[in-house]
Amino acid sequence: MEPRFLLLSDVAVELNVSDSQVYHMVRSGELPAIKIGGRGQWRVERARLEEYIQQKYDETAEWVRGNPLTDRDPE
Repeated sequence: MEPRFLLLSDVAVELNVSDSQVYHMVRSGELPAIKIGGRGQWRVERARLEEYIQQKYDETAEWVRGNPLTDRDPE
C-alpha cells in the first residue's frame, strides 16, 4: 500500500525535478501541501499530487492547441 502523504523529496523524484523546485511550488501555493509536526515538515497528499499532474496535462494540452506547429518549407 502506498503512503497517503509524501515527503517533498518523494514528490521531487516523482516529478523528476529538484527538491528546491518542489519547495517553491508548495510555498507559492501551486502545489497544495500541509505542514505537520513540531518542526513544521511539509507533506503532499498523493491524491493532490495526482490532481496537480492532471492539471499540468490539461494546461499543456490547452497550450499545444493554442500554439500549433507550423509546417516548415521543405529544404
